[in-house]
Formats: sequence, structure tokens, C-alpha cells
Amino acid sequence: MQLNTLKPAEGSKKNRRRVGRGIGSGLGKTAGRGHKGQKSRSGGFHKVGFEGGQMPMYRRLPKRGFVSLTRRHVGQITLNDLAKINLPEVDLLVLLKIAVTLKGITATAGAKAAIEAAGGKLVELA
Repeated sequence: MQLNTLKPAEGSKKNRRRVGRGIGSGLGKTAGRGHKGQKSRSGGFHKVGFEGGQMPMYRRLPKRGFVSLTRRHVGQITLNDLAKINLPEVDLLVLLKIAVTLKGITATAGAKAAIEAAGGKLVELA
């Protein structure tokens, strides 16, 4: 087998169907669009969310919520971060025994006290 002898699989390359080109093609006259109606006309189709004149769902349901501008990003500890510690097993007790510095991660008062008791510190970003 060589690059110049490669061919696509049999039947995988079909010619696209040309519609509206005579009755012998099988898709002549109405070109698969049926007779009359909005979808049969050129350029005729409803916009997304249109329900035929009925009040659309997005207008029937009330608006809810908003995007808070003061929301703080919550940091996450990834597996990559844990791999840098070089411990055979990582669980809560192990993390509370070694000195860990956490940057930009919020913690409860109890968690903060436990981290500082183990010799670690919590650096909060402003």
C-alpha cells in the first residue's frame, strides 16, 4: 500500500442530491418541499422560538435571577496540585499534619485554624 494508491471506501463518497432539476431526478417540481405553505417558499421559515403565532414559551415563563457582579471565584485544588506534595496517600488528616500554603482559596474559620495549627497559611487574594 502506498500513498498514491489510497482510495476512499466504496460508497463513502456520495454525490449530493440536486433538487428541482426535472421529474427524472426524483426530486423535481416541488424539490422535496411539498405543496404550498411557509416552509415551501423560498426564504420562508420561522425564527427560532416561533410557535405559529401562539405566545412562545420564553415569553410565557417569568424571568428569573440575574448574574451577580460581586460573585467571587472559588478556587479548586486539582490532582496536579496534590501530585506536587509527593505523598502516597492524601486525605484530610494528612493535609492537616503538613504545612500547606493555600493562595486564593477561601476557607471556614475552623479550617483556617487547622491549617495554621499545622504550620501552613491561607493567603487570600484581594
